[in-house]
Amino acid sequence: MYYISKVLEISGAHRLDLPYESKCCNLHGHNWIVTVYCKAKELDANGMVCDFTEVKKMVQDKLDHKIINDVIPGINPTAENIAHWICTQIPNCYKVSVQESSGNIATYEQD
Repeated sequence: MYYISKVLEISGAHRLDLPYESKCCNLHGHNWIVTVYCKAKELDANGMVCDFTEVKKMVQDKLDHKIINDVIPGINPTAENIAHWICTQIPNCYKVSVQESSGNIATYEQD
């Protein structure tokens, strides 16, 4: 099995829909650290699990300097849900970690 990981930093804003009073219900931003993990039993024709540049495009180009609620409609954009959404966007991806601030990290991993 071959494994790769790509670490990206994105700046993005979101607001959470919570059933309790929280300052996170207001639009606010983070400098997110996103780590994408991919794996493959066989390498592609270029000798890669997937191209690091393509991973960057799929994450950074879609989320950087955006309001995440607008990019991923229909979900509450918690770090957990963002990690899941990113994982579904990238071929061969099996795990994504999203750090929204120092010490606050959410990870989604496929079964």
